[in-house]
Amino acid sequence: MIYSDKFHEECGVFGIYSPQKIDTFSLIQFGLFALQHRGQEACGFSVLRDGFILSHKSEGLVLDSFREIANSQCYHGNAVIGHTRYSTEGGQSKKNIQPFFGEDSHGRSTISIVHNGNLINAKTIRKNLESKGITFISEYSDSEVILRLIQKYLHEYDNILEMAIQKTTLDIQGAYSVIVLMNNKIAAFRDPNGIRPLCYGMLNEKTYIFSSETCGIDSVGGYYIRDLFPGEMAIVDQKKSIRFSLLTKKKYTKRRRRTCSFEYIYFSRPDSLIENMNVYELREKSGEKLYEQYPVEADVVIGVPDSGVPASIGFSKASGIPFKPILVKNKYIGRSFILPKQEIRERIVNLKLNPILDEIKGKRIVIVDDSIVRGTTSRRLVSILRKAGAREIHFRSASPPIIAPCFLGVDTPSKKDLISHNMNKEKIAEILDVDSLEFLNMKNLIEILGSKNYCFGCFTGNYPVVHKKND
Repeated sequence: MIYSDKFHEECGVFGIYSPQKIDTFSLIQFGLFALQHRGQEACGFSVLRDGFILSHKSEGLVLDSFREIANSQCYHGNAVIGHTRYSTEGGQSKKNIQPFFGEDSHGRSTISIVHNGNLINAKTIRKNLESKGITFISEYSDSEVILRLIQKYLHEYDNILEMAIQKTTLDIQGAYSVIVLMNNKIAAFRDPNGIRPLCYGMLNEKTYIFSSETCGIDSVGGYYIRDLFPGEMAIVDQKKSIRFSLLTKKKYTKRRRRTCSFEYIYFSRPDSLIENMNVYELREKSGEKLYEQYPVEADVVIGVPDSGVPASIGFSKASGIPFKPILVKNKYIGRSFILPKQEIRERIVNLKLNPILDEIKGKRIVIVDDSIVRGTTSRRLVSILRKAGAREIHFRSASPPIIAPCFLGVDTPSKKDLISHNMNKEKIAEILDVDSLEFLNMKNLIEILGSKNYCFGCFTGNYPVVHKKND
């Protein structure tokens, strides 16, 4: 596995409910494909068909997984949930691929769950459940912990899903956006800080859609209504239209929105809305603010594809320096390479990004990326531009320095591997071999977002949920 120089979101979740049978096979395929950027290691889905739950999951990309299915008709039903995976907890074993499902005494699936996020007390809960005789399938997955807790409380509270979810959320701590399929109904809920995104929309007047991002709703021809509130649960079934409730009000009297700020900076697709905010517009504004903070004279602005491009366009608009798509991205290269030496792994950058040489030679260049994590890709990219004859290189990061890892659903390096944790700006500039280096400051990031009501843990080391290191 090549060590990436980016943060990686753990996964994306998607679900649809209709009172009548629909082409759930095609709809979940479109929805998961739209969320492919949130996870490329594996995917899976569960369909509710004639009162029974059928599941399919496999390693690899969405389209590859769906090609394995010989008879798509058997996956037509009235509801479906799905998941795209990038592993944080639990590793890459097939046992950890979602959805997770529970079975009755006859071996029939009766409940299925997909989860985006990370629990900070999952290990403690799992040990407690195992001590009571509850068995687990995964090597370790906090998502399965949520499922087994819901099953436990379903048994204790007369199979009432709403009550089981409410009781479960009293036990779990961390970040979670969850969709549950059971008993001809679908439920979706978020943690009290709303750290991971989850929105809902409609395909028609009776068909409801839940998705990590609005691009998933768009992909099936639906329309976005709103994001679920922090600590909110939505349930749809055949008896009633969608209904909402707060999860155990006593616990959530202090609920507050603390959505991950990196969703806006990098994770989400630029055509998505999060909390009704346009992701592309925000990224473009970050580039404008970067120029206002640190003006520089140059001949051309380039962005690191794809996430750095909107900010570079904003930088160009504010500065008047022309933007040119000089870095050409190979769209067909995979993320993972099994290569023995770091030197060879770093050369993968040349396969992923290659410059148009005639547009670089003798030019003063501003290069804009969404962030700098380890610095390895940035250093290699600067080296490519130097060899192409760039006269000056000025590097701009559209996020503040990343000084701390995330434990709330994002795969991040440890502190020792974060270049901004270990070095100041001047030293980093020296390592990258650039003429100047600047980061978007926290003041401007907060101004762009419109408030301080976000998780800035990777920039500050302060998180909305206190991490229990012994868990």
